[in-house]
Amino acid sequence: MKACIDIGGTKVAVSLNSGTGLELLARRTEPTAKTGTNDALARQVLRLVDESCAEAGIAPTAVQRAGVSSCGPFVIRDGLVEVAAPNICGGMAGPLRGLPNDWTTALLEAPLRERFAQVRVENDCIAALEAERRWGALQGFDHCAYVTWSTGIGVGLCVDGHVLRGKNGNAGHAGHMFVSDNDDALCGCGNIGDVEALVAGNAVARRFGADAATLLQRAKSGDAQSEGMVDELCRVMGRALYNLVVTLDLQRISLGGSVFWNNRDYLLPRLQSQITGKLPALTGGCDLQAAGLADRVGDYAALALLV
Repeated sequence: MKACIDIGGTKVAVSLNSGTGLELLARRTEPTAKTGTNDALARQVLRLVDESCAEAGIAPTAVQRAGVSSCGPFVIRDGLVEVAAPNICGGMAGPLRGLPNDWTTALLEAPLRERFAQVRVENDCIAALEAERRWGALQGFDHCAYVTWSTGIGVGLCVDGHVLRGKNGNAGHAGHMFVSDNDDALCGCGNIGDVEALVAGNAVARRFGADAATLLQRAKSGDAQSEGMVDELCRVMGRALYNLVVTLDLQRISLGGSVFWNNRDYLLPRLQSQITGKLPALTGGCDLQAAGLADRVGDYAALALLV
């Protein structure tokens, strides 16, 4: 049996897989633990695995392999992954960011290795990229990316058929690029005015006074002021996507995440317009697509790590 673990800045989801096929059993989900000591996240994951086992009628000892798709960045300490995620660890940007802890990292891999015989931890967008290349909208593409527009902004990258990971597994943290002059949008990483601070789901309410779902619903209903705000979000996000395309010479970008997925028909053409026609020698032949695995991409991302 396999444990499929998806860790985001907003929620943690755990499912089980029998080791054959794509069926995910006994899915459990909760808001991501952000209080107490910095092993709270790992303890939450282990508890949710136990609860999934109980629901499925499976002995916890039968689950020997764990695939962990987690938001990052990662810090490697003694060869093991700890999570330094701006939307989880409050000690990175300090009290102004409003997170209820002073963690600079959250323990993850070490406690899991005490429980499971095999553990594979990857950045959530690298894992989602693997899932989308195996089962989703990136099948058959050797030059591609997966991008999530959700609580945060994350990217998984593949060039010449090789998934890019970097020295600590942090390749693809394009959400922390600077693409616009801004001196009042504080990111959880401590940057002021990076992509995530400007357009991520948790940034919209701070910048525009309405959460992302409300703002987008107003825009889709024809409210001119809201349309202008969303156009600004798409301009910033579109510039980030353009930078990826021209830097890596991509064929396709698959997009997911709650902000994008719940508004994909409205957002997709606006994002594509930020790429199409700009330097056609590099952008021609590259398209944006909604994630082929839809809103389950996070669950299958964790499973892809164990295939």
